[in-house]
Amino acid sequence: MLGRAVAAAVALLAASASAMEPFVVRDIRVEGIQRTEAGTVFSYLPVKVGDTLDEARATQAIKALFATGFFKDVRLEAEDGVLLVILEERPAISQIDIVGAKEFEPDQLKNALKSTGLAEGRILDKSLVDKAEQELKRQYLGRGRYAASVTTTITPLDRNRVALSFTISEGDVAKIRQINVVGNRAFDEDDLLDLFVLTTPGWFTWYTKNDQYSKQKLAGDLESLRSFYLNQGYLEFNIDSTQVSITPDKRDIYITVAITEGPKYTVSDIKLAGELLVPESELRPLIKLKPGDTFSREKLTESTKLISDRLGNDGYAFANVNAVPELDRDQQQVAFTLLIDPGRRVYVRRVNIAGNSRTQDEVIRREFRQMEGAWYSAEKITRSKQRVDRLGYFKDVTVETPAAPGTTDQVDVNMTVTEKPTGAILLGAGFSSTEGLVLTGSVSQANFLGTGNFVSLQVNTGDINTVYSLSFTKPYWTPDGVSAGFDIFKRDVDSDTTAVAPYSTSTLGAAGRLGVPLSDDDTIFFGLGYERTDISVNLASPLRYQEFVREFGERTDSLPATVSWSRDRRDSVIYPTSGTFQRASSEVGLPGFDLTFYKLSYQLQWYYPFTRDFVLFLNGEIGYGDGYSGKPLPFFKNFYAGGIASVRGYEAGTIGPKDVFGDALGGNERYIANVELLFPVPGLRGDKSTRMGVFFDAGAVRNNTSDGTVVLDNDQSFRFSAGLSAFWISPFGPLKFAFAKALNPSDQDKTQSFQFQVGSTF
Repeated sequence: MLGRAVAAAVALLAASASAMEPFVVRDIRVEGIQRTEAGTVFSYLPVKVGDTLDEARATQAIKALFATGFFKDVRLEAEDGVLLVILEERPAISQIDIVGAKEFEPDQLKNALKSTGLAEGRILDKSLVDKAEQELKRQYLGRGRYAASVTTTITPLDRNRVALSFTISEGDVAKIRQINVVGNRAFDEDDLLDLFVLTTPGWFTWYTKNDQYSKQKLAGDLESLRSFYLNQGYLEFNIDSTQVSITPDKRDIYITVAITEGPKYTVSDIKLAGELLVPESELRPLIKLKPGDTFSREKLTESTKLISDRLGNDGYAFANVNAVPELDRDQQQVAFTLLIDPGRRVYVRRVNIAGNSRTQDEVIRREFRQMEGAWYSAEKITRSKQRVDRLGYFKDVTVETPAAPGTTDQVDVNMTVTEKPTGAILLGAGFSSTEGLVLTGSVSQANFLGTGNFVSLQVNTGDINTVYSLSFTKPYWTPDGVSAGFDIFKRDVDSDTTAVAPYSTSTLGAAGRLGVPLSDDDTIFFGLGYERTDISVNLASPLRYQEFVREFGERTDSLPATVSWSRDRRDSVIYPTSGTFQRASSEVGLPGFDLTFYKLSYQLQWYYPFTRDFVLFLNGEIGYGDGYSGKPLPFFKNFYAGGIASVRGYEAGTIGPKDVFGDALGGNERYIANVELLFPVPGLRGDKSTRMGVFFDAGAVRNNTSDGTVVLDNDQSFRFSAGLSAFWISPFGPLKFAFAKALNPSDQDKTQSFQFQVGSTF
């Protein structure tokens, strides 16, 4: 539009310029400008004093001034050798108002207008106004408001200025009312629609917005549909068409996906061909598809990747495995030939690290398993990335392996990290059904001065437990990864407000720690500490507790030594879906002090993914303790069970023997078993901050030491419970909930149908 106006004006003025006799310009005067400086006009004008102005140069001058966009009219006149440049300026935008916007902040929309070239202080261009209206509508289309309309008002102001006002009628959000899949025969439509992120309005769609149409989400859903069929053997599956329609009132959206399933194929044979640098007997186990299996693209892709990675571990960084199919449509079978091209063997020239402004290079390099000058290994590079990521110092870790310039057998490993704050000063509060109000505070630095050392000062107050601690850990005390650290703590326990037999202790202690890595997954920890414990009992305390205090006094000293082993092979610490976690630990009160005892425990966790959404979680724990050298296991070292962390549905610590008042005594044996089916919160698939589960818990506490305590209930059999759980990593900390039914409580057991914990505790 602007181009046509300029062309018309130039053509008109060119006609008048043709009547202008050539003359030498003695002076130049500019008339009609209000905001534009005369110097600005002169800088754009291709005519200077002393030049000869003719028709061609006059036309050139008019074009140059129009091209600035500052003027809507340009005229040239001659008067006694003086060139008169008569201009009519375009108005400037003095202000931009946005009225009726609720979905967006006005500043957010103004930034969108600025991207079109429309902003306060700029020259008004009506073509940009039309473009701005379309941009505002586009913003609302992205929020599902297809009925949004924009009305623009231009109000003239003094000094050749205007005010722009965009009045927005947002309309209602358009919702997906129906999604249809046409052409499916092998699977129910409801099962196919469960694969989609897009859905019709439901309980949680107000939060997920998945009932609002998105082209990107639909593309992802179609790929999920395609992957599902290809993984079920439908090798020739095709999406014929996708139709998205909206009702005339622009409130309802209907999506129809037409598909052709095709026949279901089974695998008849898989051959290996090409350059087999690794024995076929070693590659065959990596192939996840076997003759007779239903075809699965996922398993085929996994097989080619495993073979490529295996070759990559021997230095063949650019190995390529191509699966060539041979279809037998009559028999509905497919055979594959895996063509292996290992490429050239390469080694790593240099490991480069970038992005670490605070963290020392050494802290990152010591986690590397891929060494410079060694043959390239895909497994070692992946492990290096995982170990650096596991440090927790970075919010993003990326690795690239470009070819070294000028070489054919060398690559560089370039790791780029994005650092995040690793220090924290936290003040907070939590509440649990067992601890009551818990106030927490901590000052910690997980990457002290960029050295990777951990320093922490923590305070935790609760009705039952009060803890003050100072901790320091040096993860690489030795170059081969032996860690060292110490803890200084004060821990107070008061059981008067619980269902546990009444007593209170105040422990002051210090301990040193060593961690010796056996592998990337296995670590052994050694610890030695000193504890001084003040014990307080009363007449309501069990006889065993009172006799313990009479025998050992109200203050005891002990020298506990600990040895533990852990193996962590979970795919994630926060949201695990597969893998195992094991931990075995022992604590021994060394002789020569008041308390001589030992405690042994073992825990095994196993996660198994049934499907993309459902994960089976199994947990087993066993603990045993006793005294030695003629001394008993201190009662405050007893094992307890019950509560949200062990057997849900029973009040915390109440399972097992009880005294004459019905308070739990604990015991020297503890058994816990949990079976839980974990799944996403309905409507929040893909949100890793939330999770639900259906569980079955079992647990028992037994006391096989005879101490003469009179008990009201010596039932040491297993207790069972079942129910529904929920977990949410909220902005306020982790929240755990359990709705449980105690299945076989005794008359003396204390049960709780609803248990929860808000915030994390020490």
